[in-house]
Amino acid sequence: MPVPTSIDHALTSLVERSLARLAERAPAVLADPPRREALAQLALCSDFAIDTLGRQPELLDTLDGAPALLRLEADREADWPAQLRRWRAGESTRLVWRDLRGLDDVDATLAGSSRIADQALQAGVDALSASLAGRHGWVRSAAGDVQSLVVFGLGKLGGGELNFSSDVDLVYAFPEHGESDGARPLDAEAWFTRLGQRLAQLLGDVTADGFSHRVDLRLRPFGASGRLALSFGAMEQYYQREGRDWERYAWIKARPVAGDLAAGERLLETLRPFVYRRYLDYSALDGLREMKALIAAEVQRRELAEDLKLGPGGIREVEFLVQALQLIRAGREPALRHRSLLPALSALSAAGHIATATAQRLAAAYRFLRRLENRVQMLGDQQVHTLPDDALARARIARALAFPDEAAMLAELDGHRAVVAEEFSGLLEARRRRRAHAGAIEQYWRALPDGGDAAVLTDAGFSDAVAQDAALRDFARTPAVRALSGRGRQRLDNVLPQLLEAAARSEAPDASLPRGLALLQAITRRTSYLALLEEQPAALARLADVTARSALLSDRLAAHPLLLDELLDSRAAGPVPEEADFEALVAEALAPLPPGDTEAALNALNELRQAIGFRIALATLGQRLPAVDAARRLAALAQSLLAATLALAEADLAAAHGRVPGAGLAVLGYGSLGGHELGFGSDLDLVFLHDAAPDAGSDGARPLDAGRYFARLAQRLVSLLGSVTGAGKLYEIDVRLRPDGAKGMLVSSLESFADYQQQRAWTWERQALVRARPIAGAAAVGDAFEAIRSRTLTAARPHDALREDVRAMRRRMRGELDRSSAVRFDLKQGEGGLVDLEFLLQALVLEHAGRAPALVGPRDTPGLLQALAQAGVLARASVDALLQAHALMLGLGLDCTLDQRPRLVPPDPALDAARAVVRNACAEADLAFEVDTGAAHPGA
Repeated sequence: MPVPTSIDHALTSLVERSLARLAERAPAVLADPPRREALAQLALCSDFAIDTLGRQPELLDTLDGAPALLRLEADREADWPAQLRRWRAGESTRLVWRDLRGLDDVDATLAGSSRIADQALQAGVDALSASLAGRHGWVRSAAGDVQSLVVFGLGKLGGGELNFSSDVDLVYAFPEHGESDGARPLDAEAWFTRLGQRLAQLLGDVTADGFSHRVDLRLRPFGASGRLALSFGAMEQYYQREGRDWERYAWIKARPVAGDLAAGERLLETLRPFVYRRYLDYSALDGLREMKALIAAEVQRRELAEDLKLGPGGIREVEFLVQALQLIRAGREPALRHRSLLPALSALSAAGHIATATAQRLAAAYRFLRRLENRVQMLGDQQVHTLPDDALARARIARALAFPDEAAMLAELDGHRAVVAEEFSGLLEARRRRRAHAGAIEQYWRALPDGGDAAVLTDAGFSDAVAQDAALRDFARTPAVRALSGRGRQRLDNVLPQLLEAAARSEAPDASLPRGLALLQAITRRTSYLALLEEQPAALARLADVTARSALLSDRLAAHPLLLDELLDSRAAGPVPEEADFEALVAEALAPLPPGDTEAALNALNELRQAIGFRIALATLGQRLPAVDAARRLAALAQSLLAATLALAEADLAAAHGRVPGAGLAVLGYGSLGGHELGFGSDLDLVFLHDAAPDAGSDGARPLDAGRYFARLAQRLVSLLGSVTGAGKLYEIDVRLRPDGAKGMLVSSLESFADYQQQRAWTWERQALVRARPIAGAAAVGDAFEAIRSRTLTAARPHDALREDVRAMRRRMRGELDRSSAVRFDLKQGEGGLVDLEFLLQALVLEHAGRAPALVGPRDTPGLLQALAQAGVLARASVDALLQAHALMLGLGLDCTLDQRPRLVPPDPALDAARAVVRNACAEADLAFEVDTGAAHPGA
């Protein structure tokens, strides 16, 4: 017999005291020896459970029964906090009991903790919503439907694997904006914000009965500084524009846990392209490295090396490993899209991404860590992740887990953590590799990451060999390189030295190599591309040339490896599709898709935009396509894509609300889109008009009045154009040029638009009309717009007032926007730049179109110049010089965009001469645009 130790005596004494407290409340409970023994084990495991049974002795008779349901009664609002807390304590005690008795495994315990949180949240949402509606009514959508808050659980709650005593990571959302229908109405955001605040307080406030669940709302968009509840539209916009890598990890586990669950699932489907990219996405590992580094620093700062969650080999590393692999692959493999970790780990193993034995070891480690974490928290219902310092508390945990002592428990813990740490490190770090003897550059590459001499790069022609050497070593350590098959590695070993040599021969070696490495990082898993690069030296040389000369195209290649098809295709060096071809190309891209699959259609349109835009950029970069022609093709491509996207939006809206008989929407392109002068990455300036009668409405099952119908249609179009897909998003949209700007309605009727242009429009708005044209939508509305535009532009106007308005606006713009300096010229806003030329042409059209209506026809700069020459407004020699100046500056601007540089260039004789041509033409037209002497100039 082992000799009892002081720890044994202390444990026996603790258990006896706990049982004595229970006997005071329920004397009969200890009469049964098996029951007494089970309660003794419970006392060893959990002070929290014993305290709960002491407060609620009636639970002793129900521990083996079914879970109790929670219902907060409407007429007992003051009792809700106590009722909720007592219920949660009772249900949590049941979890401890079932875990200790072996009735539940750790998976069931985690699911049980999640169920308790789900029920508490749903009961809270139901009760608080009814209470709020009693004062302010229910929030209704534009269609009149009652809306509900959607509560998303992130983290372990979303995965259905919540800790015993964990906080709950929540995000609140609601379907759409509206207003409540009570006597004291609130707008939707205010209503749902109040509900969300009260829900957090109901669950999280500490009262005499403790708490139900600590609520953490910091994972919402913009964190603690963000709005508490956002509409679905705002959520989509945030994640499309602002979403960061760590948020992709967070939303893998997202689950609607309370409120309108079906609506929540619909939003998650909308956000899926943000979380899961269509192609193998190794950028996820970069985000993981950053997060891991931050956590490691925090662990070191707070001395958390023994933390079960954050420490080396802890729970977080298992989660990161699995979630990283999900982010990389689940975009292409839907079977990997699991919220819960263990099913995701199993799916990764089944798909061959993790060895079966490895997955089994990781699952065993994860279950052990989670069970131990739960037992630590069950002790006192505290949110802790580290074994207690107190020897007695550690002994309690070890004995309750059936270990003979603390040392045995720690030995098993260390073994599991070692498994996790090894596998997690294997994801982020590379093994050492050595290859056979080869040439200097090949020898250098094959010696990486641990060997190799950076002097080889200096000899090859790289200026910053140290930085390039570090980049190559990092690349050699990437999991993508390490996981290559033998043939894949051989191809990479052939391709990368050739790329190094090609980059060294390029015009910018130190720019070319990192960009080329970024591309290789993206395609290394797709060895078919490596094979093409290996077998086609011309394509490899083209790649090195592109990476040396264009940061934009390099980034696009790395982000969208499908563009390599364009680079490697023989068509890359051939003719670019003509403007007339784009409509047929769009139809061809959409033809294989099932009707109604908006997501697939958007992805196809994005892929087409990427491919054709890339080909136009290659032709521009290779000087096979003049800048003016490139800009026209980009505008024509945008027009075709916009028309197809409008059809998708119309179909979506018609399915819910029908159509407005006899009426339609026209989409107008302003600015560079209207002027056939779009750049790479330009946004689209759009204005929307409809021709419905004031009393018209849609004919669907849920009809809308025409104004709201067409506003919804325009909103849907803008949303689709900006939606992020696996192939990127189509375009950023700017709608501020509509009548009355940001204060005006998104969609105007033809009558109101005509009245605005005739009565209230500023001169600069009439200038904008010079480049405006119908892009898509109802032809009748587009024709009516053309008539309004023609009447507006040909109207008589005072010569002096017109010029003064144009001069004043241009001077103001230059004072605010011109970034020119003594050594750099702003191609767009600088004196004698592209905007000066635009203002000159617009002023001349407004002045002379009344007597020369042909000036109303063209929208593009070359067309306007030719029309002004034919009308005798500008001399032919001046027009020819302005055409050359425009082409030069447009080309310089596109070059800057292709290399992701601001459109600021150093002066040279050709540019100086072009600027002088524009300045002289403006002066001859009495349009001097110098900045007012009192105005600040950015370049001064």
